[in-house]
Amino acid sequence: MEKESSNVSRAEEIKIQANDAFKSHKYGQAIDLYTQAIELNSQNAVYWANRAFAHTKLEEYGSAIQDATKAIEVDPRYSKGYYRRGAAYLAMGKFKEALKDFQQVKKISPNDPDATKKLKECEKAVMKLKFEEAISVPESERHSVADSIDYHSIGTSPRSSSFMPTQVGIAAVAVAFVAALAMILGAAAATKVAAVVGVVLGTWWWGGSAEVEPQYSGAKIEGDVVTLDFVKKMMDDFKNQKCLHKRYAFQIVLQMREMLQVQPSLVDINIPNGSHFTVCGDVHGQFYDLLNIFELNGLPSEENPYLFNGDFVDRGSFSVEVILTLFALKCMCPSAIYLARGNHESKSMNKIYGFEGEVKSKLSEAFVELFAEVFCYLPLAHVINQKVFVVHGGLFSVDGVKLSDIKAIDRFCEPPEEGLMCELLWSDPQPFPGRGPSKRGVGLCFGADVTKNFLQDNNLDLIVRSHEVKDEGYEIEHDGKLITVFSAPNYCDQMGNKGAYIRFEAPDLKPNIVTFAAVPHPDIKPMAYANNFLRMFQ
Repeated sequence: MEKESSNVSRAEEIKIQANDAFKSHKYGQAIDLYTQAIELNSQNAVYWANRAFAHTKLEEYGSAIQDATKAIEVDPRYSKGYYRRGAAYLAMGKFKEALKDFQQVKKISPNDPDATKKLKECEKAVMKLKFEEAISVPESERHSVADSIDYHSIGTSPRSSSFMPTQVGIAAVAVAFVAALAMILGAAAATKVAAVVGVVLGTWWWGGSAEVEPQYSGAKIEGDVVTLDFVKKMMDDFKNQKCLHKRYAFQIVLQMREMLQVQPSLVDINIPNGSHFTVCGDVHGQFYDLLNIFELNGLPSEENPYLFNGDFVDRGSFSVEVILTLFALKCMCPSAIYLARGNHESKSMNKIYGFEGEVKSKLSEAFVELFAEVFCYLPLAHVINQKVFVVHGGLFSVDGVKLSDIKAIDRFCEPPEEGLMCELLWSDPQPFPGRGPSKRGVGLCFGADVTKNFLQDNNLDLIVRSHEVKDEGYEIEHDGKLITVFSAPNYCDQMGNKGAYIRFEAPDLKPNIVTFAAVPHPDIKPMAYANNFLRMFQ
């Protein structure tokens, strides 16, 4: 009895240390301390819920759900357990599951104004999701938004006609929307909504022209060729918080679409002897840190090529600037820069974590669909000189996967929730052998033996992946056979981590890792364009 009492007291002391670590944004340390407290007293729901919150901060939503569920098992009346689990479900885009938990929070704490507010927002999100599902067009019937845009004709007449097919399509969707409301809410309510839709649609229809105004003084593309001078001017404009005209944004994204369509799902890169090659990890909309990489390591060129390994957008509030810069550099010189898909190059992530909202604010609704389509064309992995395998996430739930299997993946879709493509984008390494459940709730965790077998099966020497924030900007694991590189320093303006990139020199391809600190950026907070509901939990 005395020992049990001592354990409870010691657990409380460790919890206080864990809370201090959490407040200092040392979330990994906080998790370790909460774990120690749980080992001493596993019947305290607070410890489980607090550890769930720390997992959420590290984007380990699967682990957060497990811990929050355990908190609920320990104390079914502990509202924070449902609250933490609902927040984790929300971060994964599982709005219906989140709604159930917030309804339970409201039931336990009916007079809590914060719980009421979050429940209402969650209800809105679920209603929006149901509406989108109701009006969605079957995949077989969908047409590319790119087919309705001819950037050559934009700006050639007072009112360009290049948007007309898109406008007609959106008008048809609006009509379907009002008709659906009439059936659900009745004619009177539908009439009121129709009036609002009519005003908004009319404003967009006649005010959405992408003609180049005479007073526009920003970067311009002369003809069809994206030049270095244009890219430098555009980057300088972005640095000074000026926008690129939609006409040129359309041109860049549509040219990227043409270029990526013909690339395989696994791209082979050949680096001549005596030459070098740079691999960068996640950038996540941190445009000013991207500029700093180019300051430190030079702009991409045939003599100074780069691979950016996914997660260009979301969270950071300069994602439009990042993606247009990377795309423009690729248009300027295809062999100067390679781009891989990350798990955040997807509709579901962009809807939650800010890119969709930012695109609507800085460009237009049409670009949301266009970017979503082009993201589906991004390659899934690269191999450098037949020796270094580069992928955003990690390896697979089955043994024996060959490079030819990756090349054969039909990637022209939104990422599935299982299978090779999902695992390439979502999986993470673990410090122990074998495979385990994903701490994110998607993909899996894999050990050094899985890494070793994959390298041997494919005659490779090294895996480079990204996907995880690291204190030093990188981490070497699995007996030196796997390197994580992350290029967004002080991630989300709160993690305090360094950024890193890797330079390889041919022929030996020995990785030279360069780290760097965050640089100042304009006072626009991360997640400024994110889902309103998600921002409540930041």
